[in-house]
Amino acid sequence: MDAIRISKVENVLYSKSGSTSTGTLHLTAHHIIFRYEDSGEKEMWMPYPLISQVNRLPQNLQGDTVVNFQTRTFESSSFSFKKDSDAADVFESVKELTVALSVTQLYAFFYTPNPPFPSDDGWSIYSPRDEYQRMGVGTRSKAWRFTDVNKDYTFCPSYAARLVVPTKISDTTLQYASKYRSKCRIPILSYLHWANFGSITRSSQPMVGITQNRSLQDEKLIEAIFQTHWAPESRVANIQVYGATSTNLIIDARPTVNAVANTAKGAGTENMDYYKDSKKIYLGIDHIHAMRDSLAKVVEALKEADQLLSSINNDLNDRVSGLAVLDRAALRRSGWLRHLTGIMEGTLIIVKNIHINSSHVLIHCSDGWDRTSQLSALAQICLDPFYRTIRGFEILVEKDWVSVGHKFLDRCGHLSSEKFFSSASNDPNTGTGADAAQAFLASVQNRFTSQHHIKETSPTFHQFLECVRQLQRQHPDRFEFKERFLRQLYYHLYSCQFGTFLLNTERERRIGDGNGPPTCERTISVWDFFNSPTEMELNRNSTYDASLDDPKRRTPDGDMGILYPNPKDVRFWNELYGRSDEEMNGRVVAAQSRDAELVGPVESAEDDPVLRRVSTPEASLAISTSPTRGSTVSPPLSHSLNVSIPSHRSASPGIESSFKDLTSSLPDMSRPSPSRSPAPSATNIPSMPRSYSPSSSLSGPASSTSGSSSTNTPASPLWARPRQADFLSGGGVKSVWGRLSSNASAALSLVQDTYSGVAKDLMNPTSAGPSDNETSAERELRGRDSLTTWGEGTSGRSSSATRVASMHLTNPWATSGHGGASHTASRPAISIFDENPWGLSPDPEPHAQVSGASSIQPAVQSASPLPIDPTIPTIPTSVRRPTPSSVKSTSRAISSPSTNIKKDSSTDPLGVGLL
Repeated sequence: MDAIRISKVENVLYSKSGSTSTGTLHLTAHHIIFRYEDSGEKEMWMPYPLISQVNRLPQNLQGDTVVNFQTRTFESSSFSFKKDSDAADVFESVKELTVALSVTQLYAFFYTPNPPFPSDDGWSIYSPRDEYQRMGVGTRSKAWRFTDVNKDYTFCPSYAARLVVPTKISDTTLQYASKYRSKCRIPILSYLHWANFGSITRSSQPMVGITQNRSLQDEKLIEAIFQTHWAPESRVANIQVYGATSTNLIIDARPTVNAVANTAKGAGTENMDYYKDSKKIYLGIDHIHAMRDSLAKVVEALKEADQLLSSINNDLNDRVSGLAVLDRAALRRSGWLRHLTGIMEGTLIIVKNIHINSSHVLIHCSDGWDRTSQLSALAQICLDPFYRTIRGFEILVEKDWVSVGHKFLDRCGHLSSEKFFSSASNDPNTGTGADAAQAFLASVQNRFTSQHHIKETSPTFHQFLECVRQLQRQHPDRFEFKERFLRQLYYHLYSCQFGTFLLNTERERRIGDGNGPPTCERTISVWDFFNSPTEMELNRNSTYDASLDDPKRRTPDGDMGILYPNPKDVRFWNELYGRSDEEMNGRVVAAQSRDAELVGPVESAEDDPVLRRVSTPEASLAISTSPTRGSTVSPPLSHSLNVSIPSHRSASPGIESSFKDLTSSLPDMSRPSPSRSPAPSATNIPSMPRSYSPSSSLSGPASSTSGSSSTNTPASPLWARPRQADFLSGGGVKSVWGRLSSNASAALSLVQDTYSGVAKDLMNPTSAGPSDNETSAERELRGRDSLTTWGEGTSGRSSSATRVASMHLTNPWATSGHGGASHTASRPAISIFDENPWGLSPDPEPHAQVSGASSIQPAVQSASPLPIDPTIPTIPTSVRRPTPSSVKSTSRAISSPSTNIKKDSSTDPLGVGLL
């Protein structure tokens, strides 16, 4: 091939696991082959898709160039070349052969077994009709039927051609229900329990959105699923099982945070008000990116251990064996076992609900092809002994992974990327400047074009195999296959030697792209390899006892063939990582504590933390217009999103009523806010245009108080407060308000900037009146009351309105004891120099009215559409000094340095000269 620059290099040093050997390196079209000089050693074959990372190092002091290899089987090795040119040719050849542009370049399309495998029915080992009839569909129960609605893969391209749905539901109803599920992945039957006709169904998330869309067809479909064991068409006897409770579950595998983020994208989770006779549970299993990062930390810890061991052996004359240098603390910090624990916990919930509660379970995550496949397949292994045999396990993988659209090509990253190849050559004379520039541009271009499918990689199927290994280790006599079977399956998941795990959907395997025969006709199935006599003999478990799974077994340890996983007994699969059990797990393995939440059961929208957050705007914004005590924090849910949940919340009408019309939810600034006292005069508050009104969350239930409340929480001045964290600035929920209305976001910024900006201006006051010779900077510092309103000239403004006689503020949040009516004239004046202008507690006794209080009104009726700023003083036309006899003394008056100073027209309250 043109990609192979050099096919053979002799006298190469090969280092692995601290040992070094000399031999010859061969490069073929699909493998790296290393042949040892010692004829007794077996050749090393490394398929190119198995390579995860290659790093070419600079020449060392001895003049050798080392190329390090990391594989997906968690092995580290290196080749040392005498010539730097040989190392460069090998590096470039391996990169071009590993980074494939098309799946048809992979080894499976060229592999031909020699001799041929005895069996060649691997592609047809799973027959949907045969498997579901074995479960009892169409025989024991008539409540389910096969449908050909997806026979040409147009109904749902990622589903199989044959689906099983409730008998009561027609294909027309399925067509309507598909529009309500992400990627049209409707709920379909995955497993029918042999003991009580409980079922496991799977789907994708509903397209609820922030307006809480609903689908009657989807609700009827799930209702029919949850009633299949009572269906009149069924042969199942309608007899209650003693001790069993019908608790149909909808399992949302995601954390609630992810469900909220998906709601902002138009998807979300079910509103349990519309799905009767069922409950919902959030398992809190993280998404694919968290899993990928967690495994990367495990790989890094293994890599550092290999490098340390190699360094130790290079410094010593004799090779040290059995030295444990792996950092187990780094392994624990990776969180890998914690993720496995979460999957095992979810599996246990499903198994108990199916077998003990005689109920149904619907599982979904986001798209229903990652976490959903993990939970569904693991639960079936625990519930049905057939899936613990070699053939049964192969059918399970085909049924719940391959045929229902798990994205093997994307998750495994078979096409690789140049990002995983790095070269640190220290020769400045290699190549010309033009060549270097061209190489740099090509590297940048490849980096950008390859990023998308790299972000889609995740060890989803790897996690499933590790969980099966946990079950196998906890129940060693209940599986027909040994640990080697799982390890070999993991190897061929990435080797690309067979076509089973190459593509994303059944449609791609059965039909292809129209250019030539489909993949199932051009490649060999991995099951043909595993069903060969040699592999069957190597993988069969000698301690397997099928009699333990007999349902009629009445011994004290009889469990009717049901396995209950122990989530607290989770360990690293040390054989897969090439380490000893003590090196990876130690002698004692502590139970893994999970950071993720497991929330449920949820019976209604009022109990759903996701719908609570999305349906109430005030819970999504960490902004409050008044310092109230009406909101508290719910520790397990609010901490993850930094939102405040009201402690007393009425029954949520749902997202639809809260967001049906954004403009209707915005406050009318012509009316006083329920969370604060009205302004001195209701007519003083100008009407704000509806398109520029701030969100209703600023005055919603989270911050509203009773009109007769007599206490206010003291707070620091507005200009001294730190800016609170804006919930809209975080993560995937950022687009919630942006999708609804850009005006709402603009209004929030406008109000915040106005409050903070004008408050700072008060600390640097200037002349209140406009002058002809003032600079633009001075003009900007003038108070709002001295500015003209929009569309109003300066000639019509009264000059007396621009002069400040005294700088006093009233408490805008103080409420009177008389039905919430404000009596600002009876309140003692608050100096703007007071440390806490809102700290005045309302007097429990009613204040006497000041003589002539009705005349204390602002001279300027502002026509500005902006709300009255509590930090801006009201400018009266005339101030009448109340006599002591006309005002009752208050019990809690605010004292300030200027309390006893005579305040008249000659007093300068700002200290900047008389106006």
